[in-house]
Amino acid sequence: MRTIPVAEFKTNFSAILKDVEKGEKIAISYGRKKEGVAMLVPFENTEEMPKRKLGLLQDKGASMKIMPDFEMTDEEVLNEKLYD
Repeated sequence: MRTIPVAEFKTNFSAILKDVEKGEKIAISYGRKKEGVAMLVPFENTEEMPKRKLGLLQDKGASMKIMPDFEMTDEEVLNEKLYD
């Protein structure tokens, strides 16, 4: 893994993306302290990635059902004063 400053990343954007496509991981640093702010990693096929769990929110959501006779116009949806 290599680290590059933002200025170099902006200058060599296309070449850096080609390196990432080849499998290289690249950290991008910023500021006087050159602290890492981002990481470029090769894109992985999302179908192969495991499903993420909701953690603390698992099974905590309330359910909601919208009835077939529910009607609301676009103006009602967009009206900010509706709930004032």
